[in-house]
Order: sequence, then C-alpha cells, then structure tokens
Amino acid sequence: MKVAVLGAGVVGVTSAYYLAKAGHEVTVIDRQPGPARETSHANAGEVSPGYASPWAAPGIPAKAVKWLLMDHPPLILRPKLDAAMIGWLLAMLRNCTPGRYALNKSRMVRLAEYSRDRLIDLRAETAIQYDQRMQGTLQLFRTQHQLDGIAKDVEVLRAGGVPFEVLDKAGCIAAEPGLANSRDPLVGGLRLPNDETGDCFMFTTALAKLAAQMGVTFQYQTAISGLQTEGGRISAVKTSRGDVTADAYLVALGSYSPALVKPLGLRLPVYPVKGYSITVPIADADRAPVSTLLDESYKIAITRLGSRIRVGGMAEISGYTNDLHPQRRRTLEHSLQSLFPDAGRVNEATFWSGLRPMTPDGTPVIGATPVDNLFLNTGHGTLGWTMACGSGQVIADLIGRTEPAIDTRDLAISRYTA
Repeated sequence: MKVAVLGAGVVGVTSAYYLAKAGHEVTVIDRQPGPARETSHANAGEVSPGYASPWAAPGIPAKAVKWLLMDHPPLILRPKLDAAMIGWLLAMLRNCTPGRYALNKSRMVRLAEYSRDRLIDLRAETAIQYDQRMQGTLQLFRTQHQLDGIAKDVEVLRAGGVPFEVLDKAGCIAAEPGLANSRDPLVGGLRLPNDETGDCFMFTTALAKLAAQMGVTFQYQTAISGLQTEGGRISAVKTSRGDVTADAYLVALGSYSPALVKPLGLRLPVYPVKGYSITVPIADADRAPVSTLLDESYKIAITRLGSRIRVGGMAEISGYTNDLHPQRRRTLEHSLQSLFPDAGRVNEATFWSGLRPMTPDGTPVIGATPVDNLFLNTGHGTLGWTMACGSGQVIADLIGRTEPAIDTRDLAISRYTA
C-alpha cells in the first residue's frame, strides 16, 4: 500500500518507520529542510510514561490563577478573540473533574507504557544512538504541600503496575547528587526508575536515515496546501511541488493538523501550547543532573543530554506565535541555577520555543477518521517523544488493517462525537 505521511516530526517519522517495516511504500512530506525542525527539535528530552498525565485535572483552575500571578509563571495566558482558543479552554475546563482525569490518565499511561516498550525494542533492533540515558526521572518538590498532593498520581501508578519511589530530601540527593548544591529548600520527590531521557532531534534524524534506507521517500521543503477529495476519499495531497497521490494519508502535522482537515468537516480539537527551552553546555559535570528532574514549582524539566543540559517547560497559550520572550528564558535559567548552581555555562545557552499540539483531554488523536483513507496521529502535547514509538506502531497497524497490541478504540477522533 502507498501511504503519504504529512509531517516529519518525531511522530511522523516514527509512523513512517513502522509503516515501512510493515512493508508499505511510504512518502513523508514536510515544509522544513529536514526532520524534527519544529516542535520535536529542542524539547525537554524526557521519555516519561509514568508522568503521562493530562493537564486538565481537579484543582487546576484554582492553581492556574495562582500560576498566572507568579514571578516565574509556569502558565502564561495571552487571550485573543480566537474561537478555537476559547473553545479549547472551555473543553479543557470540562475535563477538570476526578472522573475525567482518571479516564484520560489511564488512556495516556496505556499508550505511553506501550511506547516505552516499543522504543526498547527499536533500540535493540537498530542500535540507534541519541544521547540516551536509562536512569529514571525525579519529580522534585520544594514544599510539603506539593509532596502531600501526589496521592492521586501514586494511586494511578500503583494501579498500573508502574514502579515508583517516594523520596525524602536525602533520597533525592542520592538520586541526583548535584542537588546537594541547591540554593532552594527541598522537601522530597517522586522518582520513576524506568523512565528514560534522550535527544529527540538526534533520535528523529537518525530514525529518518534508517527509514530512508528501508525505502521511505522524504520530500522536504515542500509546503502542504490542502487535501483533494473524490468520492468521499482523499485522492491527493496538494503541495508546493504538485499533487502527491497514495492509497492512504496520515496527518501528523502537530498543531497545524486541524486547519488541514477542517475543510473536510472534521473538528479536531488540537490547539498549540507553546513551550520554551534552553540548551546549556555543561561547566561542571559533578554539579549537573545525571538524568531528568522535574521542577514541580515551575513545571520545568532539567535533563542531561551528553555534554549539555536541556531545560524546558512552561505552557504559553498565545496562538500560533513562535516569538521568544526574554522573561521565559529568565524562568528557565532560574530553575536551573537554583537547583544545580554553576552546573552549566548559562551565558552560552541557546534559546528555543515550540508549539506543542494539545488536546483538551490530554490524550492524542490516533486512528481512522470518517474519511475512508484518512488517518490521524497528532495531539500528543508535551508527550510526543514519550509516545512516539507506540503511536507509530499503532497507526501502522491500523492503516494495515492489523489489530494493535493495545486497545485504541478510545484514541480516535470519534471519541469527541460519541
């Protein structure tokens, strides 16, 4: 079967790899000059299935008000007269109930755990290298109130059989020795020993090369302008280099997916939530993190990537804007310097932002659509890297009419109309 994959981020490339592995003839189309040049380029570097949680949770509306008033806010809201933004925010608020949180988290953990297993298999099969580490993730709490609030997450982890450790201050320092130099008080943490880290850009670039060796065609610097229909099916994807035809079409365009499928009558509730990162050269390896630390106070991840430290996070709801605000950089620097002082050469850091494609319930949209030969793999939010391999395998199975290894019925776009 000929399959056109629209988008060459980590989700699009992993989808192409698994489709090619299943024997399909695959073409990947992307407007950038290479893979992983947008949201996948400089993300936080976590592969953290245990922390797969929807942002829409009980208590979040009240917390959001507090966050907006902080000196270094993890949430930035820049409202505008945008029906898509308003609708997405209202839908997210409707998901902030205990019942919906538990349901959405169970979906996300199911996919994320499966994805972690597929990544392990992929690594064994290909020996792919991407500055990976398998030393767990530590969620760090600076206050007792934060530590006391983990009960619902621990309950879900325990129910899902996910290994975890609740640590005191000494335990946190044992897991991350650089925290001994912290300038801020530490209370404790929640550690997931099975989580991993790695450079998403390195991974996606390396996997794209492997996919090309398997016969996948990559059409870079090719803008996608629309989908052409005939007889209730997609007949071609219209691009800046002409029409591309296939038997099946997979939309993996992240935040830009809704605009492409809207003319087909599909309402895809994916909206961009901007994240920021800095990449800092390590100055003192003994003071640097050994894996990934999640700074609960500022919702920032600090990750060791080879000779670099990646500091990423925050959630800015401001539409399709990719500008870089100096205040966001100061927040990232503050988190790093307060916990791992003098670990990196912050003055040499590179500053980046990307648009995470978020759904209001946190779960990505993966599967078939009412259009017979059109499929979706998008809306992964902050977990595109964590869920990429599982999502790629699942969508390859579905396109190939093979039963996936996990239940995918509640991942498709149909869940928004049920």
